[in-house]
Amino acid sequence: MPEHPELSSVPVGKIKTILFSQPKPDSEKSPFYDLAKRYNVKVDFRPFIQVAPVEGKDFRKNKLNIGEFKSVVFNSRNAIDHYFRLCEEMRIEVSPETRYFCISENVGVYIQKYVTLRKRKIYFGQGKLSDLFPVMARFKSEPFMLPCSDVMEGDWIQDAAQVGLDWRPAIMFRTVSSDLSDLSDIKYDLLVFFSPLGIKSLFENFPDFVQGNTRIGGFGARTHAAILEHGLRLDIAAPNPDFPSMSIAIEDYIKKVSR
Repeated sequence: MPEHPELSSVPVGKIKTILFSQPKPDSEKSPFYDLAKRYNVKVDFRPFIQVAPVEGKDFRKNKLNIGEFKSVVFNSRNAIDHYFRLCEEMRIEVSPETRYFCISENVGVYIQKYVTLRKRKIYFGQGKLSDLFPVMARFKSEPFMLPCSDVMEGDWIQDAAQVGLDWRPAIMFRTVSSDLSDLSDIKYDLLVFFSPLGIKSLFENFPDFVQGNTRIGGFGARTHAAILEHGLRLDIAAPNPDFPSMSIAIEDYIKKVSR
């Protein structure tokens, strides 16, 4: 993937406004805010997708008994919220002996919203579920339940099977497109996407969307593919060896079109 398309073949006007298709950062220290200050760019944040809960009556159709699983795997805070929500809704008492395997310490610590950490068996990864495979292998005689959404990315379930782990995905929430109708008359110089679902939401909200002079940035190979599959021009791509983050890639592009 080239750093950027040849600038002579795409709009080269300055970037003055950027819309990031994700929630507003929790911290003012976000590199996107640094970009805004450094280059006098207006940045907005708007989630293009949102989470909808799966109700207990619908979850029961999966024929999964939450209380029977001694090992639960969490790859997001959303998964934790909906796991404990369903337990409460379905009046399932979570055993204090339940083992929790969390993709990162940040996700794992979030469990304390629902239970006392010091009384629980919690294992942390370093940002990838595969980090947990060695410790999970100690309990591979039992199935692991993975609370998740209806959309899962990555090959980690297949990878887990290859090392003898039995994972049972449990769909507890769904990812749906947000209502973006209020943006119909608002134009941005750059739209930035972090998931193929963001592109799906764009066209569900604006079926007649034409890119024109709008620049589009995408993070991740699947996002890049979704952008191109919809006939859009991918102006800014990350990550790659030159641009490991979206903020670095955007900054480089801003510098190029500002010359």
